[in-house]
Amino acid sequence: MHRKQLEFLSSWFNKKKRKPLVIRGARQVGKSTLVEMFARQNQIAICTVNLERYPELKAVFSSKDPQKIIQQIEFLPNIGSLTPGTLLFLDEIQAIPEAIVALRYFYEDMPELAVVGAGSLLEFALRDHSFSMPVGRIQYLHMGPMTFSEFLLAIGEKQLTELILIYEFGQEIGEVAHKRLLNLLRSYYYTGGMPEAVAVFVESRSYKNVSEVHRSIIDTYRDDFPKYAGSRNLNRLLNVFNFAAGNVGVKVKYSNISSQEQSVTLKKDIELLTMARVISKVVHSHCSGLPLQADLQDKVYKLLFLDIGLMNAVCGLDWPAVSEMEEVKLINQGAIAEQFIGQHLQALLSDRANRELTYWLREGRTANAKVDFVIAMRSSIIPVEVKSGASGSLKSLHQFMGTKDASLAFKFDQNLPSVQHIDTVIKENKQRKPVSYNLISLPLYLVERIENVVLKQENNL
Repeated sequence: MHRKQLEFLSSWFNKKKRKPLVIRGARQVGKSTLVEMFARQNQIAICTVNLERYPELKAVFSSKDPQKIIQQIEFLPNIGSLTPGTLLFLDEIQAIPEAIVALRYFYEDMPELAVVGAGSLLEFALRDHSFSMPVGRIQYLHMGPMTFSEFLLAIGEKQLTELILIYEFGQEIGEVAHKRLLNLLRSYYYTGGMPEAVAVFVESRSYKNVSEVHRSIIDTYRDDFPKYAGSRNLNRLLNVFNFAAGNVGVKVKYSNISSQEQSVTLKKDIELLTMARVISKVVHSHCSGLPLQADLQDKVYKLLFLDIGLMNAVCGLDWPAVSEMEEVKLINQGAIAEQFIGQHLQALLSDRANRELTYWLREGRTANAKVDFVIAMRSSIIPVEVKSGASGSLKSLHQFMGTKDASLAFKFDQNLPSVQHIDTVIKENKQRKPVSYNLISLPLYLVERIENVVLKQENNL
């Protein structure tokens, strides 16, 4: 489970001068379980305090005195003494925002104590804070659903997991392994990466049981609406929630959500769901240079859902529909493959300063050009397409590569890895312009290795 985050926690815990850590992520992505698993695997004593259960601690944290805070925590039921080497875990930290402020004083006055905070809807506490944030005194860990390789490891497919994690471009992948991975991708498309859904699948191998978990999680998200929507129309927020799941990868037009509501109202609903981390934006960037986020056109964006399994559940896709869908249709006509790649790119970039995903769009009178994702990697601008078919179907990618004078692009599909040198011609400013670049084609299940492939390609140049 969450291999990358466990490695991060280990590195953080072993630092001589560590800052208090705040884990950010949507509800039920496994934040609390991650901390407890880390402590258990490393035989670290952990003191877990759920701040929702103890509102009386608000006055204690307001004192900003770590010694006093620890003394009062030790009086709570089943806590005992916090000895050196103990991990203090402040769960549901958003319930007492004063605890976020107090993290600064733990860093300054009690640096020997490892402190972790996490909570559902934490983004709203951080947005609405009327207190001084401990800028530079805390560290963040962003967390999302489990990746495909983590799913494979959870279901006992150790060899296939290792194949993905140590894959080097040019390495041969046998037909047996390739077909098994494509089949298991279907299971991941349906189950997704929410830890509870994966755990139920591991235990029962029942897609029906997975569906029950999905319904429970979705109901929990819907039940959260009143907590951050205030007096807003909850039915409208639900419509936006459903729209997002059914329109992944499509440029957002507010009139397509509702012709009866003002765009500013729908925009606010999208912002709320984004803050709850149920959905995320992929914003259009002109991609004129790095960082890509400095060149955004904020009004032009598409959406990703939190998790591919939840997305399919909201859309009403059952296991027979996912398992029997033709591969080409799955990639070219549906949002499933784009959600999968986007979700994994988010996981890959989660620890970067500029982790927000971008894409490229050029709208013209007679023809549009669009590249599904554009990411910055190894100081290069890397366009990423999710496509099936020959290079001739990649007119938008050709246009991007010629316009931006880029040299390396990626295409994810159902085929075995390959590299193709593209020589073509585009029209730019009514002139014909030759375009030349390398196109790396990878099967979708190797998206977690994209950075390694980029590095190897750059070293070969």
